[in-house]
Amino acid sequence: MMMMMMNSAGKAVTGLPDLVVDPYMIQVSTYVQRVPMYNLRCAAEENCLASSAANAQDYDTRVLLRFPQRVKNQGTADFLPSKPRYAWEWHSCHNHYHSMSEFCHYDLLDSSSQQRVAEGHKASFCLEDTSCDPGYYRRYACTSHTQGLSPGCYDTYSADIDCQWIDITDVQPGRYTLKVTVNPGFQVSESDFSNNVVRCDVHYTGNYAHVSGCSMTSH
Repeated sequence: MMMMMMNSAGKAVTGLPDLVVDPYMIQVSTYVQRVPMYNLRCAAEENCLASSAANAQDYDTRVLLRFPQRVKNQGTADFLPSKPRYAWEWHSCHNHYHSMSEFCHYDLLDSSSQQRVAEGHKASFCLEDTSCDPGYYRRYACTSHTQGLSPGCYDTYSADIDCQWIDITDVQPGRYTLKVTVNPGFQVSESDFSNNVVRCDVHYTGNYAHVSGCSMTSH
């Protein structure tokens, strides 16, 4: 079924967005970082740390599995935030609006049982056209207080920004699966939900994370 939507210019367009996550970028750029709690207070306010961080002191260290994320809209319509503009939430600590409560889920699963051992989430830090394929043009930019993702464009988060991680402080060395899911609650309609997940094999040594086999999956 085709759906009629309005683009940023207020014109009707036919079609739906279709988000996909870049598996290669995750595979080549994931790393482990140890960070003192005093550098993570903003992230703690946004619930980006494990529950054990609630009692952490400023000089306690958290262990973070950091990875980048590059999401492309390969559909035929804009991907627009699930919340209307008046409902966006201002986060003064990071000086940005959240236009979706959850844009992505990050899960670390036991490789054998597939049970979750750690998790993270990504509110729409700022949903924008970071870059676009040739012939497509950026139309959404956080600096102009517009949020969305145009067809043919990418929303990219580097691994070094707040909340672009899973807190693995309480995780033992072993073999795991990193699962990244975009638009996890299906809050925004898409033409295809079977390509919203990337899974990677992770061998965590306690000091390093060796990541391999990243690929798109249906769940």
